[in-house]
Amino acid sequence: MLNMKIFVVLFLGLLSLVAANLPAQGTLGNPLGGLERLKDFETMRASSSDPNWQNGNADARPIPSGETLTLAELEGPGQIVHIWCTVAQSDPYYAAKLILRMYWDGEEHPSVESPLGDFFGIGFGVDKAFTSIPIRITSDGRGRNCYWPMPFRKKARVTITNESDQRCDSFYYYLDWQKHKSLPEDTAYFHAMYRQEFPCVMGRNYRLADIQGRGHYVGTIQSVYHISPGWYGEGDDFFFIDGEATPRLRGTGTEDYFCDGWGFREQAGPFYGTPLWEGYETGDRGTAYRFHVPDPVVFQKSLRVEIEHKGSQKFPDGKTDGFIERDDLMSSVAIWYQTEPHQAWPALPVGKERLPFQERLVVKGHAAVARAQHSDHPLVIQEIGGATDNQQLWFQPGDEKAWVEVVFQTDQEQPLGFNCKMLDSWDYGIYRVKLDGKEVGQFDLYAPAVTLSDHKLATQPLAAGAHTLRFECVGKSAKSAGYFLGFDALIARLPVYDRAPSVDLRTLQKP
Repeated sequence: MLNMKIFVVLFLGLLSLVAANLPAQGTLGNPLGGLERLKDFETMRASSSDPNWQNGNADARPIPSGETLTLAELEGPGQIVHIWCTVAQSDPYYAAKLILRMYWDGEEHPSVESPLGDFFGIGFGVDKAFTSIPIRITSDGRGRNCYWPMPFRKKARVTITNESDQRCDSFYYYLDWQKHKSLPEDTAYFHAMYRQEFPCVMGRNYRLADIQGRGHYVGTIQSVYHISPGWYGEGDDFFFIDGEATPRLRGTGTEDYFCDGWGFREQAGPFYGTPLWEGYETGDRGTAYRFHVPDPVVFQKSLRVEIEHKGSQKFPDGKTDGFIERDDLMSSVAIWYQTEPHQAWPALPVGKERLPFQERLVVKGHAAVARAQHSDHPLVIQEIGGATDNQQLWFQPGDEKAWVEVVFQTDQEQPLGFNCKMLDSWDYGIYRVKLDGKEVGQFDLYAPAVTLSDHKLATQPLAAGAHTLRFECVGKSAKSAGYFLGFDALIARLPVYDRAPSVDLRTLQKP
């Protein structure tokens, strides 16, 4: 019942948003008001539908590495009202490496330029579902929908560029749009700009947007990757409107700007949320969004939006500072409407440079089966789609008194941490994970259908040499029909910003 109430609230909110962007023809107080009135536009669509629509089913487009696919070239006046897409690509971080661009009325520089995942509300190439008014993501993060209205007077061009070193096998999409006879004189153009600082620059605030022109700011999507343990979000937000030296809008903390309080936790709603939040430890990731739909920030000449990158840090001498500049890795998408032309933006970092870490395969589960030790239960290599090389190490115990160990070798010191890629399924169990005898995690591997999952292990720097990864069954969830385990691979995460997590940030502050 609660989920249905939430759905109704979001649905009514979406209808209100749509009504607010259409000519005034609704009935005050009724978000459905106006649907009975005849519409004076043509309903249009650009999609990846098979050109042989009567007999074919090739309803996707491939994108080779380094190439660009044009999704649509539209003749105006018109307005894009809905974008949907889903992707099949073997690169696990494809969403950070596919770049979405939109050009209005033949402009040279795009008005929208962002990694696909960040534009749709989740940073660092993570696939994750959530629901808001302008954006809704389903299918475990793979079904992306956007409802921002995007008008254009003469023409629109929408492209996607694959900056991964792997081919995008299938890009499915719909662009639903309306062809109008004309647009009102006060119609502004949609803009979305990605930027990042890896790491945040000490001595200055993180800049979310620096806009020249007339318009209104409608949204912020901010992602953070923790370089060291602690809370990054004591920083305030500042909006400098029309060249004012003092920010007209001043905040009281990062989570306050994102409409939450007392830190972050995973949640999502119509206009604000934190759909990705892994915690406060080194290597944890988070994304928060704030959509100024009921409260757009209006500017006549310019707008500069900044946010401090301050929070808590524990130092090597045991002391703690609760309000100090942090050097975390931060990225963002600013969203606004403005008159054209807009100023050109700095070039995007390329491909893998938009990820906070690089990954290195340590051991494949199917390759480690010959070296594995285990309790008296079957252990085999199973052919299964989605896993590395489409194979997993499959452990099949009949009770919870079961364990399996995988021995692996590292040829260099590993300073940051590891991730386990596992297979989840309807008959899989709960496993405690130990690395060289130290507990580093516990995974519930139940899922209603077979799913590849990514589990972060507690940070434990390792010297070069031989190590043992041990899985100990501790039970199963009430929904699971068994105690099985599917191990795909152990992945080392290598930092792109190379410093020890214990560095004293006091030494990095400007006097």
